Amino acid sequence: MKKQNSKRDAILMTATHLFQLQGYHATGLKQIIEESGAPKGSLYYHFPNGKEEIAREAIMRMKELVLEKTREDLCKGESAIESFQLHVNSIANMCDQHGSMEVEGLQISLIASETASTHESLRKACAETFNAWQDLYTKRLEDFGFDADQARELGVTLNALIEGGCMLAVTNKSSYPLRCISNQLEMLLKQ
Repeated sequence: MKKQNSKRDAILMTATHLFQLQGYHATGLKQIIEESGAPKGSLYYHFPNGKEEIAREAIMRMKELVLEKTREDLCKGESAIESFQLHVNSIANMCDQHGSMEVEGLQISLIASETASTHESLRKACAETFNAWQDLYTKRLEDFGFDADQARELGVTLNALIEGGCMLAVTNKSSYPLRCISNQLEMLLKQ
């Protein structure tokens, strides 16, 4: 069974990377099979509903990767400003260290924008992912004393800033947009 799971994991890891790098439409099943090293039959065995099923699971994988890292980052810092600056700078550091295109789970905006009007299950998966990230931001802001309504709005705002910053970092091959966001968080989160 472990061997089967390793094939499934290889397919999913490869697909996650390719969807993040190339988007949904530019990534084909043949490429996923070739780059994962898994036999064609394994792909259909583990993902009988094909590419859309793989993409949905890849989005959920990205969601969990980001939630785990974000929780870790946001536990540091004595204030909301410090915690969120540490978080954004942590993302920027990963971009600098690995290259923004190589940071797994960095952003899902490409697949979200590409599939929102054509693949309802993927739109829902992306919405669920964005909402989970926003909820984590909101909860942490409430921990720092922000009232629920303000924390919710700031959670959405932070998610939009960070996701947009990640897209700009990928596009520009530079962490500079994320560093700018980090620098401006003090104004945004001042109580």
